[in-house]
Amino acid sequence: MTSIEIELARGARAGSVSALGTLLARHQADMRAVALGILGHGPDAEDALQDAALTALRRIGTLRDPAAAGPWLRAIVRNACRMRLRAARRVVPVADPGPPADLATPERLLDDHVSRDWVWHAIDSLSPALREVVLLRHFSDVTSYEQIAAACRLPVGTVRSRLNQARTKLSEALLATADQAYDDAAARNAASAREAADTLAAARRGEFAGVVADRWTPDLRMTSGQGFQGGRDMAVAGMEADLTYGVRQHFVNAVTSRDFTVWEMAMVSPPHDPQHCPPAVVWLMSHREGRVDRLRLFFPAR
Repeated sequence: MTSIEIELARGARAGSVSALGTLLARHQADMRAVALGILGHGPDAEDALQDAALTALRRIGTLRDPAAAGPWLRAIVRNACRMRLRAARRVVPVADPGPPADLATPERLLDDHVSRDWVWHAIDSLSPALREVVLLRHFSDVTSYEQIAAACRLPVGTVRSRLNQARTKLSEALLATADQAYDDAAARNAASAREAADTLAAARRGEFAGVVADRWTPDLRMTSGQGFQGGRDMAVAGMEADLTYGVRQHFVNAVTSRDFTVWEMAMVSPPHDPQHCPPAVVWLMSHREGRVDRLRLFFPAR
């Protein structure tokens, strides 16, 4: 291993996504040779390489000897290939298998500033359809395939397919965007959290209509939890009716990307009717030119 590659390995171990991306690019041919030798030519080998890239991103901190980065990367590819071979021999149940081991890494990577911003930049590069299911699956409490399907009004099979596509594109983005600069994703999510809390506070003061007029597009499309469709007037009327009856929402979590935001709220029924509303509601919002242009409300199962 050359001295340059040793320095790249050290930089990657220290948290530099650029160094890791360059290191992977230098070893890509050897890694591909391992995958082809075990799985042969075809999509399985490519999928194993994508899995290996995400695994390397997650585990680079465990690399003890920077001079051994090449063998370490090849071992990761071999393990990814063997997992695919074992999976092919098993009968996989139809039930939701839980968050995929490798794509579940973005939220863990948020602990590291550089990697965190890379993950969010990669998520922003996804199409709106893929970005929506990724945010729900990995950054909210709406995690099961069935819940995501209900929230997005999609078949479960479509949710699975979109998450698989997202995994592929995220792993590819590691090599494609490693040298780019990224916005501070944590600050963006914190700003969205403040906006959510401010929105609820304004609603309690009777100022929700003003917030809607200021931050939502005039042609906003809204879908209620019961499937009713309307615009800004329906949203305002629904919020005011809930508050008048004694229903309160409390902010729980916010996650936002370039043009899609998820707000999770706890719901509290009035004392005189303690079973009136479900315990939680999720606001799914699309943006256009900085303003909300589509809102769907989703009530997770009790």
